Amino acid sequence: MWQADTFDLSTIDRELSWAAEQFGMNSMRVFLHDLLWQSDGEAFLDRVEQVLEVAHSHGITVMPVLFDGIWNPRPVVGRQRDPRPHLHSSTWLQSPGSAVLTNPERWDSLRPYVDAVLSRFAQDPRVVVWDLFNEPDSPNPAYRKFESARKPRLIACLLEQVFDWAAAVNPDQPLTVGIYKGTKRGAERSGPAARVMFERSDVLSFHSYEGKKGLEESIRHLCSFGRPVLCTEWMGRPRSSVDLLEVLAQNNVGAFNWGLVDGRTQIKCPWTSW
Repeated sequence: MWQADTFDLSTIDRELSWAAEQFGMNSMRVFLHDLLWQSDGEAFLDRVEQVLEVAHSHGITVMPVLFDGIWNPRPVVGRQRDPRPHLHSSTWLQSPGSAVLTNPERWDSLRPYVDAVLSRFAQDPRVVVWDLFNEPDSPNPAYRKFESARKPRLIACLLEQVFDWAAAVNPDQPLTVGIYKGTKRGAERSGPAARVMFERSDVLSFHSYEGKKGLEESIRHLCSFGRPVLCTEWMGRPRSSVDLLEVLAQNNVGAFNWGLVDGRTQIKCPWTSW
């Protein structure tokens, strides 16, 4: 989506027009990557600016995601491999990759990326909230053999630093990292990374791929903390049903469904395709 050779603003414009005009969607969660900043710097941020402007033209705000703890832990820039047919997220890349994550001496190399992105858009009303790290301590079953056994412990320490870096920029928008394990009870005590997410998120965001009862329990538990609540992922095939929208609406919980179009990430396929 973001690299200069494959950046396709006309397709982005067309797809966001579908989101707004056909479905009434008003916000988009979109993933960035630290290697994009390292390879292209300001040119990458200029492309982010273009996407923000196109989204704004359709009445859509943006929730940028800076880092990601799931899928392929060996990311590279340049030409990306073609998707494997019928496989969910077959080309999705972690950020940072395991080579950086498992070497704390390299963590400081990530700060210029955080500083640059947040500083550029810190007072931009087109950005509605910053999602600093998607599912940071994910066990990542599809790539488990490539993951470090130290990941849960390391990621909690890195997450604290990422929050520190972001808070130092002091953006107008709130900061969050989505809870995705044990959202119905006790997630704030489920592990070191989860504690950081709860303690430092301005807005409590969460992922839910459960049925109506599970979603209701998650909302009830998370709302008890007295902060705004956002569901930043739902609608995982084949488990999620459309009537979950009623639960979200009745509880005044904004929700970002997982995916919009059938594209290279092939998110119409279920995770069980692995």
